[in-house]
Amino acid sequence: MSEVTITRHDNDKSGEYHAHVEGSDHIGRLTWVERNGARVAEHTLVPPAIGGRGIAAQLVDALVEDAREQGFKVEPVCSYVVDKFDQHPEWSDLRA
Repeated sequence: MSEVTITRHDNDKSGEYHAHVEGSDHIGRLTWVERNGARVAEHTLVPPAIGGRGIAAQLVDALVEDAREQGFKVEPVCSYVVDKFDQHPEWSDLRA
């Protein structure tokens, strides 16, 4: 399996996590905006060319890791992120 690298791209009140797959020009993304002090996870997008490798889960994991380290809450709006939070009750303290 090809190596996946997750990078964070933050603006003032919004940002994205990007998943770069070795050997591919396609990029997976998780987008968020800040609202009421929380990061609202709006969309998780993984192109079919790099799908089926757990990339969306890695993007959510990166968001959760940053929430723990930086002390912000996450409001899951994207259906994928909602499902992941529902599957991980140990993340309930991070849910806005």
